[in-house]
Amino acid sequence: MTDQTFGELLSASPSAQSAIDALVREVNHFSTQINDVRPSLPGKAMAYQALLTETGKLRGRDLLYPYIGSGLGNGALVELADGSVKWDLISGIGVHFFGHSDPGLTATALRASLSDTVKHGNLLTGAEPTHFSRTLVELAQRHSKLEHCFLSTSGTLANENALKLALQKHAPACRVLAFADCFMGRSIVMSQIGDSAANRVGIPLNMHVDYMPFWDPALAERIGRKRAIDMSLWHLEQYVQRYPQQHACFIFELVQGEGGFRVGDRECFEELMKLCKHHGIAVWDDEIQCFGRTESMFAYEYFDLGDYVDLFCVGKMTQACATLYTAEYNPKPGLLSGTFTGETVSFAVGQAILERLDSGGYYGPEGLFAQHFRAFEAQVAALAARHPSWFPAVAGDLPICGGVGGMMRFAPFGGKKEAIIKACHALFEAGVIAFWCGHDPYSIRLLPPLPALDVAEWPRIFESIEAGLAKAAI
Repeated sequence: MTDQTFGELLSASPSAQSAIDALVREVNHFSTQINDVRPSLPGKAMAYQALLTETGKLRGRDLLYPYIGSGLGNGALVELADGSVKWDLISGIGVHFFGHSDPGLTATALRASLSDTVKHGNLLTGAEPTHFSRTLVELAQRHSKLEHCFLSTSGTLANENALKLALQKHAPACRVLAFADCFMGRSIVMSQIGDSAANRVGIPLNMHVDYMPFWDPALAERIGRKRAIDMSLWHLEQYVQRYPQQHACFIFELVQGEGGFRVGDRECFEELMKLCKHHGIAVWDDEIQCFGRTESMFAYEYFDLGDYVDLFCVGKMTQACATLYTAEYNPKPGLLSGTFTGETVSFAVGQAILERLDSGGYYGPEGLFAQHFRAFEAQVAALAARHPSWFPAVAGDLPICGGVGGMMRFAPFGGKKEAIIKACHALFEAGVIAFWCGHDPYSIRLLPPLPALDVAEWPRIFESIEAGLAKAAI
């Protein structure tokens, strides 16, 4: 008999560690052979097409891209099941932010897989969710009053939980404030809050949402910053006066994701948050897409707004999803629960990612992410200089290039929706996985795995981007 559990003895087992090390070496042996873009293997075409056809039939519709991974990659390069290799510049909207087949994260996942618990829940749980939550809260509390963490299995559920907290705290208030062009997820309620009619066709509209204009730097330049901020405050006051004491929360995307990688303005945000506090409206910071990618780990740190945040949601990059909230918003029993909170591997890898983000030298104006963004801007500028016909003026004076840190966008072909979607498919064929964002105008969106990229690789990446855009321009 010892004071150690059998689980602890397994975790400390030299044999287990030796086996994990051997598996990581084997993965790395094959992964490092993936070192450039390549077309599909001739002998894989028929089987791959059959797999795509079956997948589409089972789903009821085809995949957006003909993408099914082989299970292996090397940093920013990913291998598909047909043997082709592409630059992954969208990272599964964030889950592959540290690239494919990362040795350290592979080892973490293998160790976590030794646990007998695949899924954790609110009834029975292991220690991994607690370790992840503790790490996330400790990081969040450096520049905020966030104190509690409730875990969930998707970003949409994290948002649902934040909404429930706001509604319970401010009952009977039933209205929500959000920015125009926001995206919240695809549950019935979140589809109603998200500002996209196409995402809620046939869904009853029983959620009361009032949309605020997002910060427009072109407008601010034309009429002046103070007047632009005053206009935002005027809009908010109009809603508050029209529906007194009826707003439970204001959802802030400090950097819009689906809405076009638009970066907000600190002073405008602060004045809006102050007005929310004055009227008893919860400040909800949705960072499910932007977390970790600006020049600070938390976007509220980047804008120095942490003291105003009551509710906070995170997901994607962190593998596990969570709603954080201040002590003031700690709910009554029964409001938050759920059968599952997430998987052992998700929590272990998520915690490792949080620790890496905190110690990797990624942040600040001279950090790695800022360096990557400057290299991206330079490549877009050079591309536009070589092909000015691909980059006509964009509606609304939208600059052809924008974003912050690891949220990058550029707008060829005037930002027209059909042309941008065509360009993204052409990029895929040329070996670059990207996506689109925005609402008239649209942009090509990149969420590259920056920690897995060398800044010097951007010219090579843009060779493939240029090839894809040349096909789209025909």
